[in-house]
Amino acid sequence: MDIQGKLIQKYETTKINDSFRKREFVVEYVENPQYPEFLKFDLIQDKCDFLEEFNVGDTLKVEFNLKGRKWTDPSGNDKYFNTLQAWRLSLVSSEANLMGSDKLDSSPSLENTAESLSEDDDLPF
Repeated sequence: MDIQGKLIQKYETTKINDSFRKREFVVEYVENPQYPEFLKFDLIQDKCDFLEEFNVGDTLKVEFNLKGRKWTDPSGNDKYFNTLQAWRLSLVSSEANLMGSDKLDSSPSLENTAESLSEDDDLPF
């Protein structure tokens, strides 16, 4: 499964025990603009480091597995838990890139410069 959404929150990696660590992050998923969803994902083991290259505000593509578990409490009642376990993250767009593209759009392009020159212009060479 995969979704695209804006990175809202990054949490620090948590060491559960000597051989297991996990890291959580939250993505704003907007299928319906009137009701955005805030989805919390888990990264585990070596995948915890994936999040380092992304910044809050970046739009990400998150590829994940839906995991479900059953737990029986001490009184014998069954409880069920779901987890969204991310296994790949990729950048769709960055706020830094979007702000930088505004500056690029305001500068003249090579095409516009070439069109402004005509054959009648005197060139010194």
